[in-house]
Amino acid sequence: MKFLSLRHICAAALALGLALGLVWSAHADMQRGAPVRATHAMVAAADERAVDAALDILKAGGSAVDAAIAAQLVLGLVEPQSSGIGGGGFMLHFDAATGTIDSYDGRETAPAAATPDQFLTLDEQKRKRKDVALGGLSVGVPGIFRLLELAHANHGRLPWARLFEPAIAPADAGFTISPRLAEAIAKTEALDTFDETRAYFFHDDGEPRQTGERIPNPAYAATLREVAAAGATAFYTGPIAADIVAAVRGATVNPGRLVTEDLALYQAVRRPPLCADYRAHLICGMGPPSSGGVAVLETLKLLERFDLAALAPGSLEAVHLISEASRLAFADRDRYLADSDYVPVPLEGLFEPDYIKARSELIRPARSLGIVAPGTPKGSGMLADTDAIVPEGESTSHLVVADEAGNVVSFTSSIERAFGSHLMVRGFLLNNELTDFNLDPKGDGAPVANRVEPGKRPRSSMAPTLVFEPGGALKHALGSPGGPRIIGYVAQTLIALIDWRLNVQAAIDLPRHLNRNKATELEADTPLADLSDGLVALGHEVKIEPMNSGLQAIEFGSGRLEGGADPRREGIARGY
Repeated sequence: MKFLSLRHICAAALALGLALGLVWSAHADMQRGAPVRATHAMVAAADERAVDAALDILKAGGSAVDAAIAAQLVLGLVEPQSSGIGGGGFMLHFDAATGTIDSYDGRETAPAAATPDQFLTLDEQKRKRKDVALGGLSVGVPGIFRLLELAHANHGRLPWARLFEPAIAPADAGFTISPRLAEAIAKTEALDTFDETRAYFFHDDGEPRQTGERIPNPAYAATLREVAAAGATAFYTGPIAADIVAAVRGATVNPGRLVTEDLALYQAVRRPPLCADYRAHLICGMGPPSSGGVAVLETLKLLERFDLAALAPGSLEAVHLISEASRLAFADRDRYLADSDYVPVPLEGLFEPDYIKARSELIRPARSLGIVAPGTPKGSGMLADTDAIVPEGESTSHLVVADEAGNVVSFTSSIERAFGSHLMVRGFLLNNELTDFNLDPKGDGAPVANRVEPGKRPRSSMAPTLVFEPGGALKHALGSPGGPRIIGYVAQTLIALIDWRLNVQAAIDLPRHLNRNKATELEADTPLADLSDGLVALGHEVKIEPMNSGLQAIEFGSGRLEGGADPRREGIARGY
């Protein structure tokens, strides 16, 4: 096990020698179980229009970061329920020339006026999450544009403004609503609460817009033009920032506390990646304020003593062991993970070999542990458990890009739940990421690590990931949406790739199962549902539910690229 800083990663890597379509259509060129193959470049994202925009940028000489920026801006138009410029995200970048891994934190921040008790009633009772997510109180300072600008400054090739063109054109001319967006509009509760949002997503008679309808978004195009011309500062200061603040503070439901200074002071952060060995592979992810990389890596380390390769994917034995490791990792996540700029996070202690060994030895092949308590790693303090399991929403997206020079981006972005706060301003939706904080700041007589504090970044589960094979060569780039389920989706896919040696599309296609230190969840309408009785006999509580993952992945080999996209959503992989 290694917890490596950016400096250590770079040194090790060096030592090892390391167009746009306006109409949505089903991705008929994707065949279940078979990856898409290319020789020069590859993109996998949640919508084929974003993929095509990224490929156009790559063919024009753009870098992986350039292509990711273009794709993200298109996703903000065609997949507004999932991510956008009113939200935040985390990006990993691999530089093929130097072997350097960069980790970019564009997570939203709480306003300076935020308080730990802002989601409590007057008698200090916790409000329901769905009630406080709507409106301005849940809106954090968006981080996407500062993240993209910082990454572009370090890794971009094409001019900043050029990257906005693929999104501006369809925003002006109109884009076609996909089935997934239409479904989200129709089923999302209270989406019609605010005037601008209602006017955009619904007809005058109140009926939701349908699949195949073509709608323009000139306000979004205008916003993009301003930021293209003047940089991200145009978003964080001046008229755009003033309009964001006005929408948040003037919300007719749950008015918020954001002020223009909160936006002006926002900065994305370049942080060390979190890396650990798993079966001679080096796996790198995001550290705090995301819990994704930590929980994924801890799950894998707890499983390393078991011969998973000898077990069949989806077998009772495999599901049991993975579930038990995951519940242990989630117990630690819920207790200790938060914004490490505000609270001490015992990263070294969580991955200390004796601690991993002791926690792993709790796993019993013939009996479930049930709900487990967190461990006591070195460096842990007196912190309370959280109520951190948040209902999964539509509102996260993942994309991966590999350019012709071998540079790679793995990028997860989000506005939290479907359509975020439901507040729309200047053609884009504002996030509700502050409800990723613990709504109750105290528990068991101690403060909760993930409590609301001014300027703090709420804990995330986003887990963009890079995998290096023995010898140091980059082997996989992947990630997923899915709220706290992201951790299970990514960990299971890594096991499929490394232990079971599946190709990326087959690994993504596998039926999903996970455990968040409560019930073991099995994907509905898959063969995993047949394991219910066997798991109950082992002591598991079992739930059978839809598993709406949205994994995207690229595999790297000698002179080839293989891409995969999750058939559960509208994603697609395409290369040249």
